[in-house]
Amino acid sequence: MLALTAILVFFTTFLAAALAVLISWFALQRMGAEAMAADVSEHLLDEAPPLFKDDALSTILPWAKLLDRSDFFRIMQRHLLQADLAWSVGRITLSMLLAGAVAVAIAMRFEWIPGWAILPIGAAVGMIPYLYVLRRRAKRFRQFEEHFPDALDSIARSMRAGHPFAAAMDIVADECEAPVAAEMRQTAIDGNLGTSWDQALHNLAERVPLLEVSMFASAVQLQTRTGGKLNEVLEKLAGNMRESVSLKGEVRALAAHGKLTGMVLTVLPIVICGVMLLVNPSYLATLFYHPYGKYLIAGAVICLVLAHFVIRRVVDIQL
Repeated sequence: MLALTAILVFFTTFLAAALAVLISWFALQRMGAEAMAADVSEHLLDEAPPLFKDDALSTILPWAKLLDRSDFFRIMQRHLLQADLAWSVGRITLSMLLAGAVAVAIAMRFEWIPGWAILPIGAAVGMIPYLYVLRRRAKRFRQFEEHFPDALDSIARSMRAGHPFAAAMDIVADECEAPVAAEMRQTAIDGNLGTSWDQALHNLAERVPLLEVSMFASAVQLQTRTGGKLNEVLEKLAGNMRESVSLKGEVRALAAHGKLTGMVLTVLPIVICGVMLLVNPSYLATLFYHPYGKYLIAGAVICLVLAHFVIRRVVDIQL
C-alpha cells in the first residue's frame, strides 16, 4: 500500500509539472500569435469570412502530433465545432488531464478512500470538461431544432417571392436566430464560393447531424436534379418538423418527473449521511475507522452514481 501511494504521488507530481510546462508554453505561443494577429488584422477586413479551415488539434506541435494518432480526438474536435466553442482539442485535453490530476491529489489526502478507487475518481473528474462540451452540444442542437422550421418557412416565402435558392439562404442567414443563422450563413458561404450546393448541404448535415437537416438537404438536392416546387416541399417539411418538436416537448415534460425522482433518490442518501454526522457522529464513525469501512463507502458511492445514470437512461425516451 505504501509503495502504491508513493507511485501515485510521483505520478501526480510528474503530471502536474508536465502540465505546468505545457500550459506555460501554450501561453507564450498564444501571446505571440495574438500579437501577430493584431498586426495583420490592421490590413484585413473585419468581417471577411475565413476561406481556409484550421484543422490543427492543438497549437503545441508535439501535443498535436500525439493527438492526431487517434480518431477519438478528431471526433472530439467535431463535437467542439458542433457545440460552437472556440476551443482546441489540445486545450480541452489539457484541462481534462489537469482536472484529473488535481482530483487524484485531493483523493490521496483522504485515508478512507481505497487506493484502487483513486484513479477511477481522477478519470471521472477528468471527464467533466468533455461532458460540458457534450451538454453544450446537445443544448445547441435542441435550439437549432426549435428554430429550424421558421428558417424553412422563410426560405419558402423568399422563393415564392421570386428569389433564387442562394439569395433565400442569404436572407435566412440575416433574419433567423442563432444557432440557425450561423449554420445557414456558413452553408451560403460554402455554396457561393465555388463549392457545389450539394456539397454545401452535405457539410451542413455533417455539422448538424439531425434528421430534420438531413431531410432538408435531401429535398434540395432532389429538387436540383428533378425539378419541382421546392417552396411547397419546404412548407410541408416545416409543418412536420413543428409537430415533431411539439411531440418531443411533451415527452421531455413527461420524462422530467422521472429525472427529478432519480435526482432526489441520488441526493437523499448523501443528505441523510450529512445529517447523521451532525446529529450522532459516532454512529457513522465505524465506517471511517473500520478496515472495511472505506470499501463500503466507495461501493455505496459507485452504486449511487450507477443508479443515477441507469434511472436517467430509463426515462430518456428517444424519438
